[in-house]
Amino acid sequence: MDKNQEALQTEQAALAPTSRIKYFDLVVQSGSGATITDMNGRQYLDLLSSASATNTGHCHPHVVQAIQEQAARLIQYTPAYFANEPETQLAGRLTHLAPISGPVRLLWGNSGSDANDAVIKLARAYTGRQYIVCFTGAYHGSTYGSMSLSSVSLNMSRKMAPLLPGIVKVPYPDSHDRLPQESETAFVERMFAAFKQPFDTYLPAEEVAAIVIEPIQGDGGIVKAPQAYLDKIHQFAQQHGILLAVDEINQGLGRTGKWWSIDHFQIEPDLMSIGKSLASGLPLSAVLGREEVMAALDAPGNLFTTSGNPITTAAANATIDVIENENLVEKSSSLGLKAQAGFQKLQQKYAFIGDVRMYGLNGGIDIVDPQTQQPDPQATTKLIYRIYELGAIMISLRGNILRFQPPLVMTEAQLNQALQIIDQACQDLAADKLSLPENAAEIGW
Repeated sequence: MDKNQEALQTEQAALAPTSRIKYFDLVVQSGSGATITDMNGRQYLDLLSSASATNTGHCHPHVVQAIQEQAARLIQYTPAYFANEPETQLAGRLTHLAPISGPVRLLWGNSGSDANDAVIKLARAYTGRQYIVCFTGAYHGSTYGSMSLSSVSLNMSRKMAPLLPGIVKVPYPDSHDRLPQESETAFVERMFAAFKQPFDTYLPAEEVAAIVIEPIQGDGGIVKAPQAYLDKIHQFAQQHGILLAVDEINQGLGRTGKWWSIDHFQIEPDLMSIGKSLASGLPLSAVLGREEVMAALDAPGNLFTTSGNPITTAAANATIDVIENENLVEKSSSLGLKAQAGFQKLQQKYAFIGDVRMYGLNGGIDIVDPQTQQPDPQATTKLIYRIYELGAIMISLRGNILRFQPPLVMTEAQLNQALQIIDQACQDLAADKLSLPENAAEIGW
């Protein structure tokens, strides 16, 4: 028995099934840059970045050094009562980076999930209103509040009702829902009409606290909202005194070729949630917002024993250093264009590759039936498993979308290697050489 299987068998007796979305029988032992190594010593190109949580790559020396040095000084004293040195430094750096004019404040959390819970709390406290509008296809987290905002999997609501009250979901302007021959203008008008329908029929705008949106949906398939649509949403919010909150947990910190995905739209949010790569994968999140909104809650309305602790904030300071000093935002943009060209070349070569969406080193590649152009989850599962066999880690979203989110420190040579691996897997699929793995029915979201 190999070491991966041995470790997994030991874990199987203890781990609850809700704790992991199944893909491959892989146990990650170490990582460096854009690669990971399993317990058998096999190395893989990482095209997932720990769910976009390691934008600076694995074990970046500067981040490792910051963690080690801080651990020797102070591991934990709760920021709920007293500040710590790296946390005080990070607070100013993050508020400076926020795409929000005027005085900006922040609060700390341990995960993107609780950051989005804080968005709900702040919006309701500031406006005195109860309703929150969010979007289909969204993934905002797994706490009760953030899960109530989400709608990317039935398993995030099945058996757990009632969820948080006052949540209203409207259709996300997903390009997959665009009708044949429908112009983008017509599509935007149709989607905005669907957005307004609740307001016209049962939802008083003056009772809505916030609109929460991923400008580019992550787990929903790496799908970007049209500029005109977000403009309309923003204008509607301003007209009715509704806060606009953006979720940057998956798509922030350089992932899209800009610091924040909202930067693609030249729109200022009132609130934004960040996490995942903020501390290179350590458990740290934050909510940033306009000063008057952030002042709506008093302690202990949203504080945690470990949020903003010395280790995670030291790691986050080092993470920002790396992003700035190694120009990772610009690198994400430039390498993303090369990745887009590579996938578009594969698109011309293989009829089962449908739409290719790339925003920085951040892409969704649809796998479809060549005859019907409908999603093909079985072909997608065959592909990601073959890519794994060939030495790269790539997973699927929505059953038929390849998720491409490598660390932003990836080299051009590694990108070319990744594209060659994906090309080989596609060749094997086209030649009908691939079969489904034994656990195919369990794989994916």
